Amino acid sequence: MSGQPDGGVAAKAFPVARSEARLLVPALMFIALVVAAVASLGTPLITSVATSFHVSLGSAQWTLTVALLSGAVATPVLGRLGAGPHRRATILATLVVVVAGSAFTVLPLPFAWLLAGRAAQGVGLGLTALMMGVARDHLPEERGAAVIALISVVSIIGAGVGYPLAALLAELGGVRAAYGLGLVVTAAALLTAWRSMPEAPEGRSHNVDVAGAVVLAAALLLVLFLAGERNLWSRHLAVAAGLAVVAVVLLCVWAVLELRSTTPLVDVRAVRHPAVAGANLAMFVGGIGMYLLLTLITRYAQTPHGAGYGFGLTTFVAGLVLIPFSVLGFVAGKLMPRLRTRIADPLLLAGSAVVVGGGFALFVAARSDLTELFAAMGVLGFGVGGFSAAMPGVILAVTPKSETSSAMSFNYVVRSVGYSLGSAVGGLILAAGTGPSHLFPDDSAYTTAALVGIGAMAITTLTSLALARRRPSETNP
Repeated sequence: MSGQPDGGVAAKAFPVARSEARLLVPALMFIALVVAAVASLGTPLITSVATSFHVSLGSAQWTLTVALLSGAVATPVLGRLGAGPHRRATILATLVVVVAGSAFTVLPLPFAWLLAGRAAQGVGLGLTALMMGVARDHLPEERGAAVIALISVVSIIGAGVGYPLAALLAELGGVRAAYGLGLVVTAAALLTAWRSMPEAPEGRSHNVDVAGAVVLAAALLLVLFLAGERNLWSRHLAVAAGLAVVAVVLLCVWAVLELRSTTPLVDVRAVRHPAVAGANLAMFVGGIGMYLLLTLITRYAQTPHGAGYGFGLTTFVAGLVLIPFSVLGFVAGKLMPRLRTRIADPLLLAGSAVVVGGGFALFVAARSDLTELFAAMGVLGFGVGGFSAAMPGVILAVTPKSETSSAMSFNYVVRSVGYSLGSAVGGLILAAGTGPSHLFPDDSAYTTAALVGIGAMAITTLTSLALARRRPSETNP
């Protein structure tokens, strides 16, 4: 990443033939959808895993956490590899890892192998930014921008696609059948990539900052581990605080290494560009709010009637609540290219953040009927879809074409951390609202968490508006 335009080979377009482009676009969408859906498979299967493998719910939760961790660690490394000349090989090798991991989740192996398989599946999350890099390199500018926006949206709504399908298969055939779905679609994604992915343009650097990658991986592991381990904060506060300090120190060390490296994993100087820094701040805070509401609605829907609220939905039916999220998210993604011709990307970010805030407000005001939860989830999906579609435009406006994968990889790391913290914040607030003799939090705890989410989206809106107020000469290279 840098704030300067490309030069030499990197500045030229490398379009594929029209017939190949028709195959390339659905291939990019399909691969982005698959890796997102497969990584989210752990969410609806936690209870089934605990029962099938005779482990605690806390241990089963790691089938989701480990995928998110490996994805966050792999994303910046794959982003740098994808910026080099071996992007096609990187994509294919990563999908081979994902398919192998999917096989581990299906074979009758011990629980440790399941975790290893889920970690391998999570590596695929790093491919989303590479799909964007391919689109920007090989499609006409206007078409490429629209496809990049949809890839960003698809990477979000993939969870809504995978959740109900996995839950249904788990009810019909057990946890292995549900993970079998992951094996089938990842194998299809590998075949699709082998048939359709073009080679990267020539003249790209292929060096990877190994030291920076190791330090960043360690820091992200600590950050996401601390975000997911709520019991550690409540029972061993000193240990959690100490690990948090170590994580901050590691991030500082990583930044210094990147500034000194001639081939940085992420160009930290470019990240300091006001447009990029503002966009990543909006993504971080907005990610906290978006995932917080997603967590609140799905948990509320599954809470049994005996708690005095909730609907006691089964895992599969609760998964259907995500359908409005996915459908309206995709609709928003399709609308964004048209709106971008009239409205600046930062204003679209701000408007989308307001929509998500409206979803929180709806959840606060009306959640006594299941249709109201569907409505809140639909509003959330539309806001998240619009936000995700507008975000790449803000960042790529000041990013050289050759650095697309690296730039968006960093943004996706920020998003992953924001989502993890959103889940953690929701869990902490609901835990604080649970009485000592109660299994479920008070209904008022959900209201409190939603009000926190409204605050997060207000900050996101103000940050996006600040970006919009910058003059074009300050935000364009």
